[in-house]
Amino acid sequence: MAVTRVVMPKLSEAMETGKVIKWLKNEGDRVQGGDIIAEIETDKADVEMEAFGAGVLRKIVVPAGERAPVGSLIGVIAEPGEDISVVLGAAGGPAGPAAAAGVSERPAAVPPIPKSEDHAASTCVWSRAPVPAAGSSGATSRRR
Repeated sequence: MAVTRVVMPKLSEAMETGKVIKWLKNEGDRVQGGDIIAEIETDKADVEMEAFGAGVLRKIVVPAGERAPVGSLIGVIAEPGEDISVVLGAAGGPAGPAAAAGVSERPAAVPPIPKSEDHAASTCVWSRAPVPAAGSSGATSRRR
């Protein structure tokens, strides 16, 4: 199995950092795909972070109550016998030394499901050209 990096997800275009509200799994807990592993706070909502794959939450890098930049390592999921030191010591982004060591480049979490949401921001507004009133000559036509 591959070592999986748990990174701070980007939950909006303007998001630069997120806060780990709390970890729902502890170091050493088994994680299955779809398990909610943490709650993240953004400037607009609190969201649940869902795990992609299975393994053991080997390391929590960013503890509850702390903020982290989008894309930064906040935890590591791997099997007990796997070496995670490469991931923990890797400097830079996902294309750094971790990639060469067989570390999964896939994020460890699916985009979270918002717990609360600004419904006005997600409302779709359709634009339509005005329709001429019955009997008006709003449309032009050619006669032959």
